[in-house]
Amino acid sequence: MHRSMGSLSKESIATHDQNDEESKKITQMRALVEAQDPSAKEVDDKALRRFLRARDRDIDKASAMFLKYLKWRKSTIPNGFISDEEVKNELEQDKVYMQGVDKTGRPVVVVYGGRHYYSKRDMNEFKRYVIYCLEKICARMPEGHEKFMGICDLKGWGYSNCDIRAYLAALDILQNYYPERLGKVFLVHVPSMFMKAWKIVYPFIDKNTREKIVFVDDNDLQTVLLNDIDESQLPDVYGGKLQLVCIGD
Repeated sequence: MHRSMGSLSKESIATHDQNDEESKKITQMRALVEAQDPSAKEVDDKALRRFLRARDRDIDKASAMFLKYLKWRKSTIPNGFISDEEVKNELEQDKVYMQGVDKTGRPVVVVYGGRHYYSKRDMNEFKRYVIYCLEKICARMPEGHEKFMGICDLKGWGYSNCDIRAYLAALDILQNYYPERLGKVFLVHVPSMFMKAWKIVYPFIDKNTREKIVFVDDNDLQTVLLNDIDESQLPDVYGGKLQLVCIGD
């Protein structure tokens, strides 16, 4: 059926205008960052767009953030990847899993907070592990998608698992170097004592990330997860059909 221009909604026109404006800003941003760091030429527009959106489309702030990222990546991941051997201790703890996609096609990542122990943690290795996981997630991102969905399972979490420094380090890496990668994260099986740690970490979470965090009551767990993830794609530990696969496998 033919649709005239007059039948187009105001919302669709506004979205088109917004996308056009964003494209112009990406072009301006590219000129700025390439002038300061030629290696920026190797990065596609999608990456620039993520940084632009992370700074509310402020070109100067987004450019500064992106240039900081390029410098960080060269010094932190000089080989372009982190090997299993570099995060051997972290991998042995089986804390992060990845399999399946949500109903929008975003990959599902499960993190077990109760398997992280402060006493076993080396901070430098932990940071490498966070990067290792995020690199794996990004590399396995389905075509047409840029974000992932997370399930942070805190079952069994206690004081021996509480590690504020590690939480803040992971948050810093995610927010500053992998912006606009997290689509949504469910916090499940949350013990009451965790809220003390949460109150310390919360002020360091930027407003965009805060909006993506959902606390789920145990009684509503399966219903909430199935609302976003089809049963065929949901891990079996939450009533779905898929078996957990460690991110290092």
